[in-house]
Amino acid sequence: MLITTIARLSLLFLCFAGRRPQYTPRPRGYFRIEFPDKEYQTYQSGCPFTFSYPVYAQIELDQHSDAPPCWIDVVYPEFNARLHLSYLQIRDRAHLDELIEDARKFAFAHVVKATGIRQERIDQPLANVYGLHYDIGGNVASGTQFFVTDSLTHYIRGALYFNERPRADSIQPVVDFLRQDIDVMVESLRWRFP
Repeated sequence: MLITTIARLSLLFLCFAGRRPQYTPRPRGYFRIEFPDKEYQTYQSGCPFTFSYPVYAQIELDQHSDAPPCWIDVVYPEFNARLHLSYLQIRDRAHLDELIEDARKFAFAHVVKATGIRQERIDQPLANVYGLHYDIGGNVASGTQFFVTDSLTHYIRGALYFNERPRADSIQPVVDFLRQDIDVMVESLRWRFP
């Protein structure tokens, strides 16, 4: 009886000891991102608008040779990101309609790779700021885009880009962090009339 029990235990031990461990592949990890404290400063220049932007960002004029005045980039060196802001003066209602349609086309050009596009209305009647914000999900070149206008004279289109291959799962925390900054910029936007 004792020998039978020992034999059974030995057999049971050999069965479990002989099994190979199963390995589960793990996704590649990413560095932990330390976000700076939110603090803002005012952008003022000869352009017909002002807004608040974060102290950890820098403002650069668009360096393209054909860039009109007041096209600027809000650069986030720590996150390897750039928010392109394109300002245009509205000529008439047809021009405004064309600009709004262009913004929609730019946003929906990502539909091939996008997992979804969420539109959020921007409506600040006291500041005379109206527009749309596009949140584009998936591995797209620019997951956050918007336009704002006073519907008569001023129009600004913005698009956030990262200087690396888009991987939504790795940059999403940064996109969410910078989206808060973009919301502050839009909420603090004021038109200046010459």
